[in-house]
Amino acid sequence: MDGPARTALGPGAHARAHPHTGAAQVNPERLRFAGPGPGPGPGPGPGPGSARAELAELMARVAQGDQDAFSALYDAVAGTVFGIAVKVVRDRAQSEEVAQEVMIDVWRQAARFRPDRGSVMTWVATIAHRRAVDRVRSAQASATREHDAGVREQVRPFDEVSEQVETRLERDQVKRCLRGLTELQRQAVTLAYYQGLTYREVAETLQTPLPTIKTRMRDGLIRLRDCMGVTT
Repeated sequence: MDGPARTALGPGAHARAHPHTGAAQVNPERLRFAGPGPGPGPGPGPGPGSARAELAELMARVAQGDQDAFSALYDAVAGTVFGIAVKVVRDRAQSEEVAQEVMIDVWRQAARFRPDRGSVMTWVATIAHRRAVDRVRSAQASATREHDAGVREQVRPFDEVSEQVETRLERDQVKRCLRGLTELQRQAVTLAYYQGLTYREVAETLQTPLPTIKTRMRDGLIRLRDCMGVTT
């Protein structure tokens, strides 16, 4: 597998004042991938202590807005950044995007690096891991939203239609059962349960004695219950 695409300064990349130092700062939006970085040079490299010191020196220069130092720092840490991204994200294209975002973060946040709190490599690796985890979580959240939306699109129409059919069937059944009541029973039940009138108000509306209304409504409700198959 090829290494990560190397970030380069785009043609016409312009500088601006660094927010912490006032030195020239590369516009990160002009950074782009420009092919794989160069391979290691011949012969043994410097020892771990020397390499750590060199990276710390590069980072200090990057914090001052030194573009050449940033290019050298990129060559030193890009492989590690890409490796962390691939291990977490497990997708090459997205890992390359994460790696580029990390290097932009390194350029922007260089002034925040504190050598007394750890090495440059550890600091950069922490940024890379956090960026990669954020990408995975974002992808998972997006997939969950799409899945939930798909479920709602499939289930909601069925539920709505089912509820409408059930309501209509119940309404038709009630109408059919009401037709089986006497006129007084039907009028009393309709006034009480569909218009919300009390027994006394029903009696006054129908000009019928209250005891008669209560009896007719009781008998009518029993017949409705039996007609609709309701069990108690």
